[in-house]
Amino acid sequence: MPPVILIAPAAFKGTFGPREVADALTAGVHRAVPAATVLTCPVADGGDGLLDAVLPPGSLREKVQATGPLGAPITAELGWIDPETALFESATACGLALLTPEQRDPLAATTRGVGELIWEAADRGARTVVVGLGGSATVDGGTGAARGLGWTFQDEAGEPLAEGGGSLATLGDLGGGWGLGARVIALADVRTPLVGPEGSAAVFAPQKGAGPEAVERLAAGLERLSAVWGRHGGAPDLGTMPMGGAAGGLGAGLVFFARAELVPGALWTFDRVGFDAALAKADFVLTGEGMYDRTALVGKAAGEVVRRAQSARKKVAVVAGDARDTDGVEVAHGGGRSLDAGGIAELAERATRAAFGLPGT
Repeated sequence: MPPVILIAPAAFKGTFGPREVADALTAGVHRAVPAATVLTCPVADGGDGLLDAVLPPGSLREKVQATGPLGAPITAELGWIDPETALFESATACGLALLTPEQRDPLAATTRGVGELIWEAADRGARTVVVGLGGSATVDGGTGAARGLGWTFQDEAGEPLAEGGGSLATLGDLGGGWGLGARVIALADVRTPLVGPEGSAAVFAPQKGAGPEAVERLAAGLERLSAVWGRHGGAPDLGTMPMGGAAGGLGAGLVFFARAELVPGALWTFDRVGFDAALAKADFVLTGEGMYDRTALVGKAAGEVVRRAQSARKKVAVVAGDARDTDGVEVAHGGGRSLDAGGIAELAERATRAAFGLPGT
């Protein structure tokens, strides 16, 4: 019988969404094994490509105005799973991709647009709002999102606090927001906590343009924020809880300010798209993402595909733009070069031939 091949890629960050990658992988697989039965199941982990993975083609997607990471208005995308369940990627409002490298400034960048989108979704009838965390330009502990939900912040002198993570070191107190009627689910793709030596500022701020002094200031601000939360009844472990540091502390911030449920994005998404049912039918599994390394196995979508396939004793391979430290996982990669759809298909063909012991072209 012809083999059943499951194609379950994540996005190639900044270039192709997961459905586009799936199409390219499918073309390569069919060149290698024309008679194969191909199942496609695009996946995501809460970051790039979440809407593409979760929403079927033709689903409602709305353009919504919100505040961008440096205060300028942006147009974000709000998707709908059903009339009462909205979905968006936080990066659409506060992402690094919205800024040039020269504009990156985590001391000033804000997540305000995230709160505005949550409020807008609830105002449009959402009873549940799912927020994908990842790719942010911010390290503000979710205080910007809180402002978009009506919260206020004062410095130690009682004056209004400036937006951005750089001001949090002088945070004195906060004031409660509007009543949010919707349930919020925040999807994280990392286990990083808010504070500590492996906290959000130390791990992510340098990627967002922060030098050593800025990292120290941001870390001190998040420590101060965590202490203020404690005075207002926040959970004692909120600063150290896993995933709280996602998106520059937006994860922990949404837990406090919006009573969000903070969950691993890959697990939530895989359940939503029915990955395990497709995996049970497969003889070979092919996933992909732009960069694959050992960190992929800790919360990333492609790594979750590999982990589940290996647990089910299925042959599995990865197609990637680049790869390193792959820990024995079969990876066909482009050596760091930028891949177009044809290049992804070529690597998929190579990986599929290798999986079935077929001669190369």
